[in-house]
Amino acid sequence: MYIVILAGGSGTRFWPLSRKSTPKQLMSVFGGKSMLQRTVERVLPLQPKRVMIVTNALQAAETRRQVAYIDDVPVDVIEEPVGRNTAPAIGLAASIIARFDADGVMVVLPADHYILDEERFRDTIVKGCEAAASGKLVTLGITPTRPETGYGYIEAEADGNGAPVAVRRFVEKPPLERAMEFLATGRFYWNSGMFVWGACAILDQIGAFMPELSAALAKLTFEQEVWELSDLRPQIAEVYAGIKGESIDFGVMEKAQDVQVIAASFGWSDVGSWSALPEVMMADEDGHVLIDAKGSVSIGSDGCLAYGGGKLVAFVGVKDLIVVDTPDALLVCDKSAAQDVKKVVEELERRGKFDYL
Repeated sequence: MYIVILAGGSGTRFWPLSRKSTPKQLMSVFGGKSMLQRTVERVLPLQPKRVMIVTNALQAAETRRQVAYIDDVPVDVIEEPVGRNTAPAIGLAASIIARFDADGVMVVLPADHYILDEERFRDTIVKGCEAAASGKLVTLGITPTRPETGYGYIEAEADGNGAPVAVRRFVEKPPLERAMEFLATGRFYWNSGMFVWGACAILDQIGAFMPELSAALAKLTFEQEVWELSDLRPQIAEVYAGIKGESIDFGVMEKAQDVQVIAASFGWSDVGSWSALPEVMMADEDGHVLIDAKGSVSIGSDGCLAYGGGKLVAFVGVKDLIVVDTPDALLVCDKSAAQDVKKVVEELERRGKFDYL
């Protein structure tokens, strides 16, 4: 088993804490260790052969620094010169694994997800590896707890009761009424973006459905007979200069045969915005979620979230606000508009305010 962690995102919806050089996965959103560090530590009990972190050049140094303490298994940080979405990142990692271990099974995980029941998560990964050993492409589908319109969905052929079952189709983010219909069937799951498959199996599928990417990846040459990646950087730069960005879902999974889904329930959130944190963090006695704060005073207020920058936070006559205090920027936002925080980043970029990015 090889763990491949995708860690190249920019986390714009977590501005102003998340910046280009230190995005969400490198932040201590919950206090303590970063989300990347938590992701790595979560898989160590599985005893993988290696952990591979695919990130971009801007974040590579901080990524290496954050995982330098890991000594249970070898950890490689693979730099992308420019972001090209998930298919090239996965194809790159698969090409490396297949070169040194043709039978290698890779577990693909985003670096910035929250998982409550880590033991159950690992049990699910083991099930996925068993299915992947027979050549299947396996995706983890999260058993939905509400009619969520912010996630894509996976429809299974049947209820597998936790066992791998065939995928009927992938569905884009639905409107509320359709999401409610999905829940009623019992066959739809949230698309988690977590996958398990053989490295050679996914490369075969990339060859079938993304021939340009496959041809570019085939140009990679490995001079060493043992695991050594230091000479790949200029080759990766050359490959990425000539390929288009594409997601693995659209590029492969929506078209491939032998795709299976495992229904998973281990307390999952993609922590996509500030408004997602109350789902995974305990509120105080006044109904507020506090991060990096020396407590709060609440008068006639309820349901707020504050990243306090080490300060005491006082709420007076407000409800469902998000307040994020950093040394150079302050965010005040209604919870219902949390997805629009990325528009602040877009506007700052338009105005040339790069120091705030």
